[in-house]
Amino acid sequence: MSFRWTESRLFAAAVELGARDVLGWSVAEENLALVAEPVPSSLIDRLRAQIRAGEDPLGEIFCGLRRSETRRELGATYTPLTIVDAMMAWAAEQQPPYRVVDPGAGSGRFLLRAARHFKNAELVGVELDPLAAAIARGNLSAAGLEGRSRIVLGDYRAENTFVKTGGRSLFIGNPPYVRHHLIEPRWKKWLVARARELSLSASQLAGLHVYFFLATAIRAKSGDFGALITAAEWLDVNYGALVRDLFLGKLGGEGIIVIEPTATPFPGAATTAAITTFHVSNRPQLARLRRVKRLKDLNNLNGGRLVRRERLENERRWSRLTYNARECPDGYVELGELCRVHRGQVTGANKVWIADDKADALPDHVLYPSVTKAREIISAGGVLSDAAPLRRVVDLPEDLDALDSDERHAVDRFLKRARRLGAHKGYVARHRRAWWSVGLREPAPILATYMARRPPAFVRNLVSARHLNIAHGLYPRETLAERVLTRLVNYLSMKTNVIDGRTYAGGLTKFEPGEMERLLVPGPDRLEAEDG
Repeated sequence: MSFRWTESRLFAAAVELGARDVLGWSVAEENLALVAEPVPSSLIDRLRAQIRAGEDPLGEIFCGLRRSETRRELGATYTPLTIVDAMMAWAAEQQPPYRVVDPGAGSGRFLLRAARHFKNAELVGVELDPLAAAIARGNLSAAGLEGRSRIVLGDYRAENTFVKTGGRSLFIGNPPYVRHHLIEPRWKKWLVARARELSLSASQLAGLHVYFFLATAIRAKSGDFGALITAAEWLDVNYGALVRDLFLGKLGGEGIIVIEPTATPFPGAATTAAITTFHVSNRPQLARLRRVKRLKDLNNLNGGRLVRRERLENERRWSRLTYNARECPDGYVELGELCRVHRGQVTGANKVWIADDKADALPDHVLYPSVTKAREIISAGGVLSDAAPLRRVVDLPEDLDALDSDERHAVDRFLKRARRLGAHKGYVARHRRAWWSVGLREPAPILATYMARRPPAFVRNLVSARHLNIAHGLYPRETLAERVLTRLVNYLSMKTNVIDGRTYAGGLTKFEPGEMERLLVPGPDRLEAEDG
């Protein structure tokens, strides 16, 4: 009969491998050990051999037992050893540390690799999950490192998590990623208060990795250094401003390496990652920014584009700086020179204002064929030429007295139903001049998607469709000939790159209207020419 792993048996294996011998063993872990199921000694011997060979069998078993959805609640995403090795190779080029600190130790992968490079360094891991903490201890003990290791079961943000005395520290690891809505209010208050102590501001919309950057900055002293891998969204989003300020401030940011989602930096999650390197209290005038598409290209953390500190201070979005600089070729202009870009209308209650069979009685002139889903643009293939598949949006006039009597009766019946559904109570409706009037924009000659795991899709809008806020509309500043509009759509469809948007966790790239207006396109003369 084959052996079947359970969390209880995994805990027992960690204990058999010597987890109790690593400093920091806690009451919570002892309670789990008392009820752990036994594991055959032959299996323990095999696990010990694998660990000493540089593998992480306990971590692999843990990830197999815990569904990714469950691990994500605690931000437990284990780092591929290729990335761990690249980060540790960078650390090994610096002056050796007195101690190595992993803020979210997991199975102890970073500490085990650190032990190879730093033969005398103290190894300290902080972990919130008792099972993961025991696994890290078992790994360290099996590798013969129990004499200089310590695993703290606790929250890295807490001031009494661990005390460090003397010597320089290396902070290295993969801080947990948890979205803000799963973070307790008391910790959100902690973030704001502790940032204020550093004369910085913080947003309570920040993910947990932002807290770990701040906690590291609070703990670190001049001479400490580090490399942390996190989701890359802090480079661009508003709540990432705190990390950007810390990078330019106390942390002494030295470099950023962005790993594309195609490289799957975090197994099971289609997201972009960023490795941030720093020397505390330094103030380098240049930072190295780099982007890699494959993990095998991550041989070390050196190299990349040199960006002046002043540029970083003046930019709100940093991910674009990780690409090689592009110059505006002769004959090209920013899209904003040709077109204004406007996001689509927010209805405030799609279930009411996107027409269903109950709206059929309304007059046709208040029902507007509209793009309400991004896939309607993507599937159009560059030209939106058929309005039949599109849904219709109800857009009533502000002055209902302009309707004739039959129309008014139909509209009144519709609005009575809308009230029952609460359409008049929503934030958007309450801030319109008339809650019942959506206020669709005029049809845009060109429509574009703006958020996807791909560049935007552009279409020539031949059916005068309106658009909701899942799309942007491009409105020429001056009348453009049909051939020019067609060529503009073709160029944008072929040449627009995700470099110009902002990338969020999950690998989504978003283009705000202003960002889309900064796209480089052929000027009017080139678009007019036959070969434009």
